[in-house]
Amino acid sequence: MAKWDNIVIGIINVASQFPIERLINRNREKEFDDFQHKAKDRYATAPSAPRTIPAPQTQPEITTESNIASACVPCSLGHFSTSAGLLNEAVRFKDEGITSNEILDRIAKTLEEQNTLERVDLAPEKLQQTSGWEREIADEALQQSRKLRHRLEGIQTIEELEDAAADTASYYRTMNREWYKGRLAHMRGGQGEAEG
Repeated sequence: MAKWDNIVIGIINVASQFPIERLINRNREKEFDDFQHKAKDRYATAPSAPRTIPAPQTQPEITTESNIASACVPCSLGHFSTSAGLLNEAVRFKDEGITSNEILDRIAKTLEEQNTLERVDLAPEKLQQTSGWEREIADEALQQSRKLRHRLEGIQTIEELEDAAADTASYYRTMNREWYKGRLAHMRGGQGEAEG
């Protein structure tokens, strides 16, 4: 029984040092693997004598929809990046036809990405709280997401898939450049605007 106590204590100790937001982000599987490795390493080196559970450390506030004040443009970039990759990958299976499971599954995942972008990261209450240079990017991203989603919902040919893949990759590149330039200019107090 003492062995199980050590395992539980080891897991609690590792969990208290691991920010929970990292388990919630887009790299859930990688972060979970990192968590498991830390837990295994901690248990492998844990002494056999029972240990006391340390007092809980103050954890950063977990982000919820109600406490995010503004739209998440970097998150939107992530959704468009993933969507561009999925659609480019779908095009690889064009010889199998538009009804290929590989193509249909990637279209479905792209739709999931865009739905999340629109309904979570660029939800109306978040857009309302976003101002300045990021608001323009967020508004455009929302319009592009809706356009892509409707386009994919009505897709019928491989040519339409290829066009959607190319346009999504192009928009992602444009949005990424615009956001980074704006962010760097904002961080430097406007000094970086003339660059690039």
